[in-house]
Amino acid sequence: MVSIWEYLRGDKSYTFDNPGGQHKVILTKSAPQHAITGSAATTGYLYVNLHWTTRSGAARPSTRDSLKRFFSPRILSPLEPDAAQGVQLNVDLDLACMYELSDGTRGVVQPLGELFGDLREPPYIKLSGDDQYGAPSGETMYVNLEKKDKFKRLLIFVYIYDGTPAFDHTHAVITIVPQTGPRIEIKLDERARAARSCAVVLIENAGDNQLTVRREVRYVNGFQADIDRLYGFGMQWQRGYKGQ
Repeated sequence: MVSIWEYLRGDKSYTFDNPGGQHKVILTKSAPQHAITGSAATTGYLYVNLHWTTRSGAARPSTRDSLKRFFSPRILSPLEPDAAQGVQLNVDLDLACMYELSDGTRGVVQPLGELFGDLREPPYIKLSGDDQYGAPSGETMYVNLEKKDKFKRLLIFVYIYDGTPAFDHTHAVITIVPQTGPRIEIKLDERARAARSCAVVLIENAGDNQLTVRREVRYVNGFQADIDRLYGFGMQWQRGYKGQ
């Protein structure tokens, strides 16, 4: 298997299907929780992947917009969305993570401000990059489980850059893959027409070489600041912009 460092340097011979074997656990409303235990909770890297496709009948994305609306740490208030009056719909979902470390440090890993994280230093989480418009590989985040004792909780969430609500037009799935054991899948397939972000899954350090993975799938009409208020991270937020 290609090492994480080789992959991040650009060796794409690694495929997301390698770790964790072929078995999977699908978290649902009736079965929302799974435990990663033993060496799988403390060895190597946890892979978190976001992939989405456009629902049948929805417009395919274009790249005409030079700026996407989104939010970063210290966000003050959400921007008002533009009305989608027959224009072609851009669907640009992004994978992100709010984290709280055992020493009380809190922050976010996301493309905004190139907050891609670090695997060797806090927060021991790294986003591979900002993938637009649902490319086949999706977006992938890595969590260094060798530093498991440094984690208290990780909230994986997804949000939309442009102003048009788009969860109603996509099929999205988060897949979590430990080094060993089954992969964990959480689908975002509800038609949340007004939502611009979604808190997908909460990963908590349960001690005794165990991580609990709990499905949330809480759609939010606002952005990061609104998710923060729901989960009590207590960060301050301000508006931000991303160029192409």
